[in-house]
Amino acid sequence: MVKLFLALLLSLSALVSDEVKEVDALTQKIQTFIEPQVYEQNKAYINILFTPSSQYYLGERVDAVKVTQTLKDNGLLNLFFKKPSELTLHFKTSGSPLFFVKIMGDTLRNIGYYRYVTQESNLDNTEFTWTISLISEYATDPRVLQNELAKSGCVIVDINREKPTEWTYVIDMRNGRLNVELLEEDIEVKLKRSLYAKWVDVSNIKKLRITSSPRNSWYPYIAYYDSSMHLLKVIKRDRRRSKILLNMKENTYYLKISDIYTLKNIRDDLVLTPIGSR
Repeated sequence: MVKLFLALLLSLSALVSDEVKEVDALTQKIQTFIEPQVYEQNKAYINILFTPSSQYYLGERVDAVKVTQTLKDNGLLNLFFKKPSELTLHFKTSGSPLFFVKIMGDTLRNIGYYRYVTQESNLDNTEFTWTISLISEYATDPRVLQNELAKSGCVIVDINREKPTEWTYVIDMRNGRLNVELLEEDIEVKLKRSLYAKWVDVSNIKKLRITSSPRNSWYPYIAYYDSSMHLLKVIKRDRRRSKILLNMKENTYYLKISDIYTLKNIRDDLVLTPIGSR
């Protein structure tokens, strides 16, 4: 009987210990996002907001994006600065640096960050870190960033706020891909005029015919990349072209389509005609 009582006591102790551990992990994460005095003044309210705590976990880890969203929606996390300030963002991943910087660059541009400066990039045996800075009136909204990254198959797995103007994001890009047009056999695509080079996913096709409008003065610049954004080949034509046929090697995933001089030469559509599937 005594042995049974002790066994039950140990089991209950283990359950209580796990619950404390869970609450502590969540509490610690909450405390990284708000000032100590704000946390202490609103501790009871925060406990209500984050009950049940299990809703703020994804497996073993705290759902940092959901935590910041709850704090923000309830007036506990203010992302705005009193005046335009230098915002520093650290992005960490274990994926390909080239691929990661391309995905992040596109993502930042899509959420309105055009003028940023790379402060540092560092690659060690397990992790790549890319640090940028920009002048902004507010910190990046984690939910907005997550929604945009999801379009490229990436997930924010952790967030840390070193201070109001300095944040670190850890990003899982194991399923990463460029958020660009996927070309399919016999489905014609028209590329509109743009200030930026056009990227397309050619992983499903064997050949690609590009036809330029007569209104264009297109001098082709076409770069081939593999699935990790390693450059495979570049085609340059120092002569105006109205049409070009491209062969896709098996390891070609993406094409960058531009002009060797200026994108202002492309005043009208470029028509892409995929041929064959692979």
